[in-house]
Amino acid sequence: MEGDSQLELYDAVAAGLKEAHRKVCRLHLPDREREVLVRRLLVITAASKHDLAAASRRLDRLMKELEEIARGRFPSA
Repeated sequence: MEGDSQLELYDAVAAGLKEAHRKVCRLHLPDREREVLVRRLLVITAASKHDLAAASRRLDRLMKELEEIARGRFPSA
């Protein structure tokens, strides 16, 4: 059963990464800021290959930041 939950987490992270990429593409940001967000997505993708749970937590934080950015509020670095 643990394998099933791991597979579900993998599916959730994969879907979240796709959605995060879409959100980054839709944001009207300067190129430099967009690059930073894309790099973070790449780091989370790489991390998911080694520690899926940690990657999921990082992705959740990034998604919250993307929501704030979309609302015009830029989170502190």
